[in-house]
Amino acid sequence: MLGAGLGTRLRPLTDVVPKPLFPIFGKPVITFAMDHLIAYGVERFVINAHHLPRQFLDLFGSGFYRGREVQVVVEPALLETGGGIKNAADLLGEEPFFVYSGDILTDIDLDRLVRTHFSGDCGATLALRRTGLSTDISFKEEKGLIADVRQKLGSGIPGNFDFANVSIWSREAVARIPADQKIGFIPVLVDWMGTGARVGGVELAEGRWFNLGNRSEYLRLHKVVGEEDWRPRYLSGLRWPVKMDPSSQVAPQVEIGADSWVGPNCLIGSGVKLHNAIVWPNSVLREQVELTGCVVAGKEIETGIFADRDFV
Repeated sequence: MLGAGLGTRLRPLTDVVPKPLFPIFGKPVITFAMDHLIAYGVERFVINAHHLPRQFLDLFGSGFYRGREVQVVVEPALLETGGGIKNAADLLGEEPFFVYSGDILTDIDLDRLVRTHFSGDCGATLALRRTGLSTDISFKEEKGLIADVRQKLGSGIPGNFDFANVSIWSREAVARIPADQKIGFIPVLVDWMGTGARVGGVELAEGRWFNLGNRSEYLRLHKVVGEEDWRPRYLSGLRWPVKMDPSSQVAPQVEIGADSWVGPNCLIGSGVKLHNAIVWPNSVLREQVELTGCVVAGKEIETGIFADRDFV
């Protein structure tokens, strides 16, 4: 689980909480990925952390999540995705393993990714998607192979897919990552492909896919869950979403939209109106506060009408 990023596009919110731990109706983003993998059968997790690592250690301090072992590896200096994998290599065992970004929420078909990896004789296999965010990946669909990334290999094959931030790696691929270096894993794979190595891919177009790269996407995800009543299939049996934490005190005559959330230990005054507003724990909204498209990160807000603001 990749959890070490800085989340710079979400500042100042990420000055308070690391992006993989942002609450989605109270549930940290990274735990959706873990639930997804648990539903597939994964029994053990390794999470790398760098920014505000104490929060990861507090969340997984028991060493377990839903009965599965969790180890948090703190990087004093940020190593990026490739360096993070290499730094944790001794904990990953000898079998192929998932690499899953801790800041996405998706219900793509992991079984198709696994079957493609083992049938393709590849050192690594990437989940691909037409996300609308990028077309960096040149993919030969008929062969199930990545041909190029950002034209680094000069293949001349146009980019047609984005990387969906979920992949499977073999130990052979990990061996290609230089030790003790800050490096992304995409350059490592591109260099390896340049020697003739096979890196696979599979388009996983079904289901939903959200990348919490900015505050607009964070707020939109709450709208999808709240207004469309969407939830990943793998959460069957788990109580979610919870629109308002029971520990909060809410006065009469308060309007809380279906796309809004009030976290633990909050105080919500009379006449408050929340429209696609996310109220993190320990926040106070005084009487007649109206918020639209806002995130409140444990602050106190006096009377007023506010839109598209972060209170940190």
